[in-house]
Amino acid sequence: MPNFFTDNKDIVFQLENMDLEYISELIEDNYKDADKFDYAPGDYSEAKDNYKKVLEIIGDLAGNIIAPLAAEVDEEGAHFKDGVVTYAKGTQEAMKRLSQADMMGFTLPRKYGGLNMPMTIYTMSIEMVSRADASLMNLYGLQDIGETINKFANDEQKDEFLPQFSAGKATGAMVLTEPDAGSDLQAVNLKAYQDEDGNWKLNGVKRFITNGSGDILLVLARSEPGTIDGRGLSMFVCYGDDTVIVRRIENKLGIHGSPTCELQFNDTPCQLIGQRKLGLIKYVMDLMNGARLGVSAQAMGISQAAYEEALSYAKAREQFGKAIIEIPAVQNLLIDMRTTLESNRSLLYATARAVDLRDKLIERIEHLKADGKPAIEEMALQKKYNRIAALLTPMCKFILTESANEITYDSLQIHGGTGYMKEFNVERLARDARITNIYEGTSQLQVVAAIGGVVNDLYSEMFDEYESKNYEGQIADLVNHLKEIRSIYKKCLSFVQEKNDKTFKDAASKDLVEMYSYLITGYLLIDEAGKENRKIHIAKRYILRSLAACKQNSEAISLEIYSDLQNADEIIDI
Repeated sequence: MPNFFTDNKDIVFQLENMDLEYISELIEDNYKDADKFDYAPGDYSEAKDNYKKVLEIIGDLAGNIIAPLAAEVDEEGAHFKDGVVTYAKGTQEAMKRLSQADMMGFTLPRKYGGLNMPMTIYTMSIEMVSRADASLMNLYGLQDIGETINKFANDEQKDEFLPQFSAGKATGAMVLTEPDAGSDLQAVNLKAYQDEDGNWKLNGVKRFITNGSGDILLVLARSEPGTIDGRGLSMFVCYGDDTVIVRRIENKLGIHGSPTCELQFNDTPCQLIGQRKLGLIKYVMDLMNGARLGVSAQAMGISQAAYEEALSYAKAREQFGKAIIEIPAVQNLLIDMRTTLESNRSLLYATARAVDLRDKLIERIEHLKADGKPAIEEMALQKKYNRIAALLTPMCKFILTESANEITYDSLQIHGGTGYMKEFNVERLARDARITNIYEGTSQLQVVAAIGGVVNDLYSEMFDEYESKNYEGQIADLVNHLKEIRSIYKKCLSFVQEKNDKTFKDAASKDLVEMYSYLITGYLLIDEAGKENRKIHIAKRYILRSLAACKQNSEAISLEIYSDLQNADEIIDI
């Protein structure tokens, strides 16, 4: 019987070699829960054993329950009749089994019925669920809504809403987008007002809301009359009761099991989360960053599924008297796919660790301050990981979601004409992958979010440290290639900055972000190659391929191909 955790040697490698000790200590508050809950770990060894057991459960559910239902879920889709949304039968069964396994409060504290797991472990679970059925991730992965309530709501609100998530009694939705406010959330117009008794109500329309039919909704609304920008927006929580009308669900290219809704709020009772005016600039940004990490894991899962389909088909399909996996062109595609998979997974879990450290250090600092204790070291660390997470989160989403489209494309190519037919899973995977580099911020927006850290060379000291180490053999050669990539990056960065042309700089940002990702991921793979010989092959293919791509990035910048943007109106008939 397949298990999407134990059968995937790279995920197992990542868990076994991942340093989660400090994160575990932070999240367990020095393991104080062990005195209150008999299933809470008493030390890091027990905590890591718990992580492995939970991932084995998710891997089993993903491989044996969720994946076999995915094709029929895609065909049936979510239903909409008389204003009521109903999940596909397979989706209902999968959600029931996840709830029965107590997997719906993954990161929430135990006092609310949660598992109190690190975001890194949750991200691993999202990858496996997404490999089984990408559309189910859009329900399972919305646990971030509960996490946002846990971070910013008051105690009464936490007591009310969080146990519902943990018990699997409620699903959620983050209700942000409007017909005239897509990526530009500052343009949100849905109105929040207080009645004569001081109770908050919501009026207006939202569109493209993933799982908008959910039970508990986090809603971004304009609470300050007369404002037109993000400073007039606040965050609210409400129930999806009779005052919230689902006007339609979208007929989509992919992820059919996940209903995407248009909602109308009609004097809907709601509660303010946190402080007024911080809805967009604080709470939504935190929520969106969590969602972007989740979509990165979703893209990772889709990529793994597409690779497995391609590998299986290449072994079974015979042409010219031999299996097509023996054809060098096919082998090369598969090696490239596998290299991308493992390098992307390294970047994904490095990002998740940074997010864990950032968030859990914030909690530690709050506890220390409440106890009147100094938190100087923790504040310095938190500041460091805040910067790292702010760079890696958009970079990760950009790289992994674009890769998911490439990998599913190549997988379909290996299948040939048969892959274009609905009888084969790769056709569904190719459709599901396409949304990942669009929603929760397009790839272009991720580049904008990442470029600040790239321009400021955030990893400069870490790269210096890597370069100062003594390496031998193949690894030494690979580090020399990374040094060359870094040299090219620095020259390109200087060229762009000296040009002092904002339009050119914006257009060149994608090349610079890609170059920086080669360095970050390359050194992650260098570390891994020192732990397992097989990883040397992955590191070599990735770094050599990155060096070639980096030279292409450099040519695009140095040849000033973006200078024709000044003639855009003539070229594209603006």
